[in-house]
Amino acid sequence: MRYLSAGESHGPSLVGIIEGLPAGLTIKEDYLNQQLARRQGGYGRGGRMSIEKDRLKILSGVRFGKTTGSPLSLMIENKDWMNWKKVMSTDPLDETGERKVTTPRPGHADLAGGIKYFHRDLRNVLERASARETAMRVAVGSIATLLLAHFHIISAGYVVAVGDVKASSRELDLTAGVIKEKTVDSPFYCLDGKAEQLMREKVDQARERGDTLGGVFEVIVEGLPPGIGSHVHWDRRLDGRLTGALMSIPGIKGVEIGLGFDAAGKPGSLVHDPIVLDEHKKIYRASNHAGGLEGGITNGEVVVLRAAMKPIPTLMKALSSIDLASGQMRDAVVERSDICAVPAASVVGEAVVNWEIGKAFMEKFSGDSMIEVEMAWQSYMNLVKDYLGEIKI
Repeated sequence: MRYLSAGESHGPSLVGIIEGLPAGLTIKEDYLNQQLARRQGGYGRGGRMSIEKDRLKILSGVRFGKTTGSPLSLMIENKDWMNWKKVMSTDPLDETGERKVTTPRPGHADLAGGIKYFHRDLRNVLERASARETAMRVAVGSIATLLLAHFHIISAGYVVAVGDVKASSRELDLTAGVIKEKTVDSPFYCLDGKAEQLMREKVDQARERGDTLGGVFEVIVEGLPPGIGSHVHWDRRLDGRLTGALMSIPGIKGVEIGLGFDAAGKPGSLVHDPIVLDEHKKIYRASNHAGGLEGGITNGEVVVLRAAMKPIPTLMKALSSIDLASGQMRDAVVERSDICAVPAASVVGEAVVNWEIGKAFMEKFSGDSMIEVEMAWQSYMNLVKDYLGEIKI
């Protein structure tokens, strides 16, 4: 599977094309739109969320609710486009210099992108570099979510820290389904109600200062069998693909799997997961410090990933910068922005993780139709049982 997306933050729409989906996959538009709404939610979002009410339009590749095997094309209209028609016009006669950006914002792609492409108007950079494009990534990733759910592979993304406020550790017996239920009405998509109140206070304080806050979110994926991914080439290792996907989300500066950075300060005896059998001869790990991945391959345990998001770099109390047109120091330009977008990032994170796992899944269980994929899946699971003999997974 592969996809491409296009579109600018204030352009007419975001578009995406997915290729490689098997025919016969049931597509639930209501579910896809629900995920887009989750991305727009969360405490600390900015004014644009009151303008945009994202709805997905499927333009091709689906007939009567099921994929046909041909490329699936998607579109999300930008409601704010009505206010930007002249500024973002494709017609050269409309160029007036209105809302031209020549002062780069620290922490954004403005300056680096301007130098790379030799743009005099940095809006040509910031429009595509904007996190607005993650709306399409949520749509695309949510389609992979539907594919994985067909095989009872379920994921959940949720917030574990905002600023210096950390939620209590997740109870290990909580399933992804239960996490979704417990966080659906939470303003921070968080499992810890006490920490959530402190998070709200921190966001309110940052808003009063004209500042922003980052945080950490976690994504878990359960139901994956051992054997997804590969150790034989660096670019086929699933851990590398998953962490790369999370790092590609705007604002993400750190990713860890399982015990993550804490493993560096512990002896091996307290890091690696013993392999044991229960009374029913079922194989499992006594712990899951590896986060469900060993050697770039799923090991049958729950996949656990965390990503650290920096504070949003657009500040109402602007940082200093340089006007490239005049060469003079001045305050950075201020575009409409959020105070905290960590809850939204957890939704994006869940989506990009599901896309990468969906890709690896289809590499392992390839087929042009869901019937073929189901047969490949069942055949593999039967072979695993034969391989292990009396031992169960």
